[in-house]
Amino acid sequence: RMIAGLEIASEGQILIGDKDVTRLSAADRDVSMVFQSYALFPHMNVLENAAYGPTVKGLSKAKAQDMALEKLALVGLKGFEKRFPSELSGGQQQRVAVARALVLEPQVLLFDEPLSNLDAKLRRRVREEIRELQQALNLTVAYVTHDQEEALAVSDRIIVMSNSRIAQEGTPRQLYEEPADAFVADFIGDANMVDVTVESVADGRAAVAIGPANVSLAARGLQPGQAKAAIRPQSLLVSRRESQGTLPGNVRKCAYLGNHLDLMIETAVGELFVISHDVDDMLLPGTPVWLSFASSGVILVP
Repeated sequence: RMIAGLEIASEGQILIGDKDVTRLSAADRDVSMVFQSYALFPHMNVLENAAYGPTVKGLSKAKAQDMALEKLALVGLKGFEKRFPSELSGGQQQRVAVARALVLEPQVLLFDEPLSNLDAKLRRRVREEIRELQQALNLTVAYVTHDQEEALAVSDRIIVMSNSRIAQEGTPRQLYEEPADAFVADFIGDANMVDVTVESVADGRAAVAIGPANVSLAARGLQPGQAKAAIRPQSLLVSRRESQGTLPGNVRKCAYLGNHLDLMIETAVGELFVISHDVDDMLLPGTPVWLSFASSGVILVP
């Protein structure tokens, strides 16, 4: 909202390119926004909605429509010009909103949770289209979402906000594999947060006890003592057989989701959420199992 000029920054600067826009009104910033609700005009057809920006800027109707037609073709809506928003699907309405935002060729394009009104399959397809569009036009895009998977899929860099502060900034891989704290670890992707003991540290590696199990992890600056670890659900490997260094547990719940199983397993360090791709081995509640740890996805949290 501050980038768009809808809120005034209490301190600091907002630069677009080399231009300080901190005190400029929303109308004077080279920024377009796609709202969560799409905010299409119901009494206007697709072409009129897309041409709204240049029309308000004072361009001729013919020029505004030419610009709108170009952007509608870009988002795959050629031939839909005469339809009204009520005649479009959710995904098509989303594309009209994007075309309208692109028509003035802004320096910065803002998305405010643009996929929240779409079903899961359509969300996946539209987010891929947004990413392809951003790369094709080499646009600077700021994209607000509470969907962690969506953030990982569309971003070059992510800023995680907590209590109006930046908790961490980095690439999707950095945030997922090297979270700055427990909040980021739990927010970016699913994570089991467990209490562990760092028994020793040498050459940047830590010997860590997770209940009766032992693993070697990147120390991440920690010293021997009590600590927290984030364990990704897919990094827990389930076996019906006991082996050295494993974490024993009992299955509390097992849900079949087609290409994987969602398991809840009770252990000495608490209840752990596990994703298993061995869909042929349905584990009944009460089944004893032993958990080992993959080489990645188990992270000490500073």
